[in-house]
Amino acid sequence: MIYKSARKTAAAFIVITSIIASAVFCFQHFLPDRFFVNDTEDFSYSSLYKNFINFDFESNKAKAVFSQTKNTAVCKAKFMGVFPIKEVSVTVTDEKIVKVCGTPFGVKMFTDGVLVVGFSRIECAAGSLCPAVDAGLLEGDVLKAIDGEPVKTNEDAAEKIKNSGGRKLSLLIERDGKDIIISVKPEMLADKSGYKAGFWVRDSSAGIGTLTFYDPQTLFFAGLGHAVCDIDTGEVLPLLSGEIVPAAITSVKKGKAGAPGELGGTFTGNKNIGIVKTNNETGLFGVLDYEIEGTSAPIAHKQDIYEGEAVIISTIDGIKAKEYDIVIEKVSLSDESKTKNMVIKVVDEDLIEATGGIVQGMSGSPILQDGNLIGAVTHVFVNDPTKGYGIFIENMMESAK
Repeated sequence: MIYKSARKTAAAFIVITSIIASAVFCFQHFLPDRFFVNDTEDFSYSSLYKNFINFDFESNKAKAVFSQTKNTAVCKAKFMGVFPIKEVSVTVTDEKIVKVCGTPFGVKMFTDGVLVVGFSRIECAAGSLCPAVDAGLLEGDVLKAIDGEPVKTNEDAAEKIKNSGGRKLSLLIERDGKDIIISVKPEMLADKSGYKAGFWVRDSSAGIGTLTFYDPQTLFFAGLGHAVCDIDTGEVLPLLSGEIVPAAITSVKKGKAGAPGELGGTFTGNKNIGIVKTNNETGLFGVLDYEIEGTSAPIAHKQDIYEGEAVIISTIDGIKAKEYDIVIEKVSLSDESKTKNMVIKVVDEDLIEATGGIVQGMSGSPILQDGNLIGAVTHVFVNDPTKGYGIFIENMMESAK
């Protein structure tokens, strides 16, 4: 009898230990390595799992915790206040008030180099060939120079290849953030009209997006919540220069399961709103030429966001932004994704009736909760247009810095 009881106790111990170990492992990936908190606030944590995670500070008061640590402290996160999960840093920042927009803008971008977007076979004396593919060129490569001379436009690349005389050319290529050299030998076309290497490039892009916010003190702006990518390759466009201009929404293609919708728009003026400085995975960033319409709101930190009611601000007709009701269904504090931090669901009947939910062109629409700017819309779920992802505004602010 004692033996059976001991076996049950051992089995229960193993089960409990396994549950604790699994919980600690999950929270190690779930929790970010870094938090921020305003200097006027306590450090708090609004996650669904807040009752299971404790942060081991001497005091939760931000000023007390960080007064001797140059505004950053390292604390130990513990499961149930006992089992160590990981160390995280918490940094005090000044409260930031920005202007929230949700209005459309047009963007014109020129690439740094030219982007390789496709290939074609050419008919020449030796048959049907593609010298670029044979040389190892790939879609998404950025062609920066030919024989040491910079390539800035489609015409630059075409002219240098056409006038090559059939000799091997040295191509400076950027691939996966690294510069490499590729040699390609253009071939004379069968009709003797010139030399070609069998690849297509793009040097510019234009489109319409949604402005998320700007800083009224510096006029620095952020939009989209994700990178501007090439339509053919899906690669982030390497930015040389860019500008944003006024735009208006003129049409809506309603989304449905399996077929995302889209906002259609047009540029409405020749005068620039501002210049683009950066195009990266968290959005499009730059500086405005002048202040534009917007509503003041404080920036919220990711740990303050909770599952529940919120609103998005978006423009689906003309140039006037409106608020629409949503529900935040999931908040993921993990550092694994920079742009898919929240799962949101549109519950506003007017927006669902007009667009079906989230559509292309709404990326960058600000998300507010309790009057605070917490993020921006980034993606739509293909099989359910009422749902999509949002990025933490904190991630966009990091890029803005």
